[in-house]
Amino acid sequence: MSKKQHYKLNVNGKEEEFLAEPRELLIFTLRERLNITGPHIGCETSHCGACTVTVDGKSVKACTMFVAQADGKDITTIEGIGGPDDLHPLQTAFKEHHGLQCGYCTPGMITRAAKLLEENPNPTEEEIRFGMAGNICRCTGYQNIVKSIRAAAADLNAAKEAAQ
Repeated sequence: MSKKQHYKLNVNGKEEEFLAEPRELLIFTLRERLNITGPHIGCETSHCGACTVTVDGKSVKACTMFVAQADGKDITTIEGIGGPDDLHPLQTAFKEHHGLQCGYCTPGMITRAAKLLEENPNPTEEEIRFGMAGNICRCTGYQNIVKSIRAAAADLNAAKEAAQ
């Protein structure tokens, strides 16, 4: 059995310190140790993307990253993107354009989409489909997810222009 070690993460802007075994998966650290339940456990093999978070600016499947690999890093989950009283434009667009049905994949979808729009503020439908290929939805057929991401991109771009 591995010995527990000290780890420090910055999750959604909050410093978290704890003891854990190095082999503990980041998804279990987030959900069970830190009570951050937005990222979901789906396939546990990195295929579905329900566990997608952003680690030091990169989209990561939290089910395939050890807590030891995340030590000292900045992590953003759906909870750090927006909440019930302050929805991110992606959350609003997913709601308005029916980009979700059961909602299980939605936190990972939105977390990945936020990074996609940061990398490419005005993606085409093809670029969205390619950029979101690592996130699977079993309910929607993807058309409304793409529509939601395009709508959010338009809203974010309009807000950016208005601020200039």
